[in-house]
Amino acid sequence: MGENLPYAADAERQALTLQSPLCPLKPEELQVLRGQYEKEGDFVGVQTKFNYAWGLIKSNIRGEQQEGVRLLSEIYRNAPERRRECLYYLALGNFKLGNYAEAKRYNESLLQHEPGNMQAASLQSLIDDKVAKEGLVGVAIVSGVAIAAGVIGSLIFKGARRR
Repeated sequence: MGENLPYAADAERQALTLQSPLCPLKPEELQVLRGQYEKEGDFVGVQTKFNYAWGLIKSNIRGEQQEGVRLLSEIYRNAPERRRECLYYLALGNFKLGNYAEAKRYNESLLQHEPGNMQAASLQSLIDDKVAKEGLVGVAIVSGVAIAAGVIGSLIFKGARRR
């Protein structure tokens, strides 16, 4: 019986990975959500719109992620009773799109309402890591430009002094 434990643990880890909010849906799964959304047309329900937006946010395709954020933003504005539900996926969608300030704003709002939300705490860590990493890249770029400008300036200055 002890020999089966690693396999059970592996299966559990795999199941958790498949349910990850960063893991995209299969195309046929997203098509089911899209079909329901389109079927309801002008009278689309909030839950149907939310489900479709959720599927789009999970996508690896930027245009689909943008559409998911747009739909969730509509729900957030027009259905105050559903705002809390939208916060995490608005944060996640903006994170995936590289809109870290927006992602942080939505996620911090969720954490104010639910300080013990582990998903939001984990996302906050990812956002903070990305912001720090991009900040370091920005500093390196600015430093590189400053050094290049200094070298060019000194060459120009030396050339002008020789004349």
